[in-house]
Amino acid sequence: MNPKKRVLFLCTGNSARSQMAEAFVRAYASDRFEAHSAGLEPKPINPLTYRVMEEIGISLEGQRSKPVDEFLTKTHFHTLVTVCDDAEKNCPTIWPGLVERLHWSFQDPAAFEGTEAERLEKFRQVRDQIDRKVRQWLELN
Repeated sequence: MNPKKRVLFLCTGNSARSQMAEAFVRAYASDRFEAHSAGLEPKPINPLTYRVMEEIGISLEGQRSKPVDEFLTKTHFHTLVTVCDDAEKNCPTIWPGLVERLHWSFQDPAAFEGTEAERLEKFRQVRDQIDRKVRQWLELN
């Protein structure tokens, strides 16, 4: 029996993009992957992250914002995916056992300014982009 491959999604705040990516992998491929997320400077999960994921029937239950140090040198990952340019630039370069390192650049929906309706729409757009990227990646893995 093959063990599940571990994947870590890393961004700056671990409040939106990496949380969404983790949730999508858990929803679509928890039989094949053990998904985690972390942030270089973790902040609480954004309420709009919960909202847009619940809209499509995916729960963030059990997920929490975590610092990258919680995993660094303690957990071996098959794949590391940075989901923001800041994380890609500042991510630790040494990860024991890492087989694959990817960078998927997504806008930070939490940084978007506008009305609540406009902010919600931005979260939906980024959610849908992450959903498509995760599905493409899972098809190849």
